[in-house]
Amino acid sequence: MTLKFIRFVNIILAALLAGTSFGIWVGLNPDNYSPSTYLEQQQQLVLSLNTLMVSLVITATIVTIISAFLQRENKTTFVTLIIASAFFAACIFISRFGNLPIQTEMLNWKIDTLPDNWTSLRNEWWRLHIIRTVAELFALALVAWSTSKTALNSSYEK
Repeated sequence: MTLKFIRFVNIILAALLAGTSFGIWVGLNPDNYSPSTYLEQQQQLVLSLNTLMVSLVITATIVTIISAFLQRENKTTFVTLIIASAFFAACIFISRFGNLPIQTEMLNWKIDTLPDNWTSLRNEWWRLHIIRTVAELFALALVAWSTSKTALNSSYEK
């Protein structure tokens, strides 16, 4: 029962994380925003989602590792989940050392005092966001596949 619950929570966390990032990727591409629109939107995005997304990615990483450990007898599932947790961990490092420094700086910007390099910082943040989103989507696919595979194998064994 515990393993079923962990698998369920793992899929939900991975889906919430990847889905939120994917929605930002598809819906909020900043290339055509005016400077004032970009600044207002990005500051609001960071202020409203930062804590949630950090909590989700850390929790998803931990739950994925726990799920892998609980299924360590099944080598394929174990390795798949370790790879998924590595993708989640990569997201943590990308965020901490790539996106976060840009966000910290950007939160202090005012529309009348944008730095000269604001577009290069915007583009770098966006590039890192896309890389992070792709990593989250790979992790989600691996978590979902391992859960589906394991559930199917269990139903065939009955």
